[in-house]
Amino acid sequence: MAVGSGLALYHVLGVATCVALLYFTFGEVDLRHISLPSMPASASVPGSWSSSSRAAAAVAAPFVERRGAQLFLDGRPFYANGWNSYWLMDQAVEPRSRDRVSRMFRTGAEMGLTVCRSWAFNDGAYNALQVSPGHFDERVFKALDRVLVEAARHGVRLILSLANNLEAYGGKTQYVRWAWEEGVGLSASNDSFFYDPAIRDYFKVYLKTLLTRKNHLTGVEYRDDPTILAWELMNEPRCTTDPSGDTLQRWMEEMAAYVKSIDKKHLLTVGTEGFYGPTSPQEKLNVNPGIWKDNNYGSDFIRNAKIPDIDFASIHLYPDTWLQQQHATVDEKLKFVKRWVASHIEDGDRELGKPVLTTEFGLSHRAKGFDHAHRDVFYKAVYDIVYRSAVRGGAGAGAFVWQLAVEDMEEFHDDFSVVPSEHPSLHRLIKSQSCRLARLRRGVAGEEAKRTLSVCAAGSS
Repeated sequence: MAVGSGLALYHVLGVATCVALLYFTFGEVDLRHISLPSMPASASVPGSWSSSSRAAAAVAAPFVERRGAQLFLDGRPFYANGWNSYWLMDQAVEPRSRDRVSRMFRTGAEMGLTVCRSWAFNDGAYNALQVSPGHFDERVFKALDRVLVEAARHGVRLILSLANNLEAYGGKTQYVRWAWEEGVGLSASNDSFFYDPAIRDYFKVYLKTLLTRKNHLTGVEYRDDPTILAWELMNEPRCTTDPSGDTLQRWMEEMAAYVKSIDKKHLLTVGTEGFYGPTSPQEKLNVNPGIWKDNNYGSDFIRNAKIPDIDFASIHLYPDTWLQQQHATVDEKLKFVKRWVASHIEDGDRELGKPVLTTEFGLSHRAKGFDHAHRDVFYKAVYDIVYRSAVRGGAGAGAFVWQLAVEDMEEFHDDFSVVPSEHPSLHRLIKSQSCRLARLRRGVAGEEAKRTLSVCAAGSS
C-alpha cells in the first residue's frame, strides 16, 4: 500500500540528487524548471503539481521540532552530533573555493555528523552579504543558496547564525558604524546595537530579507526549507554596559518574537555561551568560570532561555581561555568541563523544560602543555554527558565541535581547528558518537537515521 508512493519518492529524490551533482560539477542549475515525475495522490505533496511544489519535493523532508525538553524528527527523539564551519557562505562565493564546501559536507557525512552550524551573515566586510543597511549582494546570497543545496545533498541540517557579537564579518560593530555614519545613531558604543531604535530596524530588515529569501536553485524560501534546523539570533551576545541583563533580555525578546512572526516552522535559539547571571541562584553562579563568576557581561542563561519564542538553549565551552587566569591543570579543566555541561543539561531538565545544545566546544593547541591526546579526553567527556542524557530522554540534545576544516585551509584555522583526516583518533571518536546517538533511534524509517546507521555499519575508518 505504501510501496508505490515510496518508490515515487525515491524517483523524485534520485532526480533531485542528479541535478545537485550536475550543479556542483558544472555550475548553477535552476531546479524550478526541472521536470520531476508526478507523485501519487497518497504522497505528502500538495495536489497542485506546480513548479514551486516540484521544487519543494526536491528538498522534501520533515522539520526538526521541539517537544518539551527534546528535539524530535520523524516522530522520534533526535540527537545532533554536529560541527562548526563558519566559513561556508564565504567560501561558496568564488568558484575556486566552492569545492571546500562540498568536501566539508562530505567529510561530515562520512563521520555520521548530522548538523553543521555556520554564519548566515557578513556585514560590510569582504564578500559581504549585507553591503549596507538593507542592501544585499545577490552574488553572496546565491552562495548561501548553494550551501543549503549542498547540505541537503549530504543529509546535513544547518543551524544558521544571524549576527556576531564579535567584529569578525562585521558584527554589531558594523551596524553601529552604519547608524553613526548616517547620523541616526544614538551612541558610538557597540552595545547600542541592542537599544538603538534605528539599529534594531536595520537588523529587522536583514532578518526579513533573509527569512523570506527564495533560493535561486530550488525556488524554496528559506523559512520553508527543512534543511535549516534552526536560526540563532547572535553568536555569543554580550552587553557589557548593562550587567543587570535587562538590555540584552529586551533585545532577545523583541528579535525572537519578530523572527517567529515571519517563520513559525523553524526552531530558534539565542546563541549564548551559558554564563549564569543576576537572576540565577548562588550555586549556579558558582559554576561560572574564572572572571565570569563576578561579571557575566550582561547575559543571564536561565532568564534568556526562558523566553517563550526560544526553542532551545545553547552553551559554549572553552576551558583553556576561560580558566587561563587560574592556570588550571588538565585535570582541573576536565573537572570544569563535566560540571559546566552537566549543570546546563540539568537546567534544561528541571528549570527550562527545553533542549540544551553545546553548540561550540574546543581545546586550544596553544595552551601550555597541550597534547593532542588531551582533545580526545576532553571531547569524550562532553560526548559521554550528552549520550547519558540522551539515553534517559533528557535535555542534552547534542554537541558541536569548534571547528572542523578540510585540507589546505590554513588561512581559516584558529587555536581549535581540526582537520579530521589528520587526526585519526579524534575522527574515530567523533564518528563513534554519531553512531551511538543514531542507534538510539533504531527502528525509525527516516532517511537520516538510515544514512547515519549505514555509515556506522561500514565500520570505523
